[in-house]
Amino acid sequence: MPVIDSVATRDVRVPLAAGAGSNAVHGDPVYSFAAIILECSDGSTGEGSAFTLGAGNDTVCNLASARETRSDRLGVLGTGYPAYDTSVGWFRYSDEVIAENAWHARERGFDAMKLKVGAADFERDLRRVRVLRDTVGPEATLMVDANQQWRWPVAERGCRELAALGVYWIEEPTHPDDVLGHRRLAEAVAPVKIAAGEHIPNQVLFKNFLQAGAIQVCQVDALRVGGVSEFLTVSLLARHFGVPVIPHVGDMGQLHQHLVLFNHIALGNERLFLECIPHLSERFASPAVIENGRYRTPTAHGAGLRLK
Repeated sequence: MPVIDSVATRDVRVPLAAGAGSNAVHGDPVYSFAAIILECSDGSTGEGSAFTLGAGNDTVCNLASARETRSDRLGVLGTGYPAYDTSVGWFRYSDEVIAENAWHARERGFDAMKLKVGAADFERDLRRVRVLRDTVGPEATLMVDANQQWRWPVAERGCRELAALGVYWIEEPTHPDDVLGHRRLAEAVAPVKIAAGEHIPNQVLFKNFLQAGAIQVCQVDALRVGGVSEFLTVSLLARHFGVPVIPHVGDMGQLHQHLVLFNHIALGNERLFLECIPHLSERFASPAVIENGRYRTPTAHGAGLRLK
């Protein structure tokens, strides 16, 4: 049976006469075809295309460029995808439990972890970040998650004081619909990043956050945006705006361990890390395997979401 040997693209654009094809939305369209050519082992070829008005073809060109360097990114399949540990610092854990969890996380190979913040007593949040930092040392990467708890001006104060402690990102610092509020916070604490996405429900709202410069980490969750297609659309938007995709894992990482590999290898998105929440692993037929702080490349059939 023939197999696909290669995939090529064609960027075909046809300028029109002045005014032709224009409408209330598209003032100066360029009728274009983003074409994909498949070549099989028996020499046969097949071609398909999508019709765009010009700008859509740029996506195909970008993906074709990513394919040219894809072999450089295949190494992650052997080394595993880096993970960060969310389970060290749940909100109701005591300082002692956080310190013990963080020490064990380092022993298991994690060099990035996250702490829940957003207490009514803000000094508690600061103290817990210091406990975590003192436990894991200056080289570890620390993130904090306020779970939308703060409103202005508390949000600004909280973000500024946490940023001063050297965290990598501050997650969901305010209401998840407040695009401009996130942008103001991002401007206030740069270069510390503002992260959000688990409560942003679709590509249009993600576009608003990304275009406004309101988030510097895109945490799109395939289970919260209606599936893989919307996840990939948001991933492409994030790539366009130069924002890394580090998903929220409402699936406990089961599906997203596949999606981050696709994002990195096929789309050329930056490889950073993927959230690890292991509490429900025994509920899945083929639980994600995390060794030495990395997701091992899954080999089981399917998307990994089958429950026992």
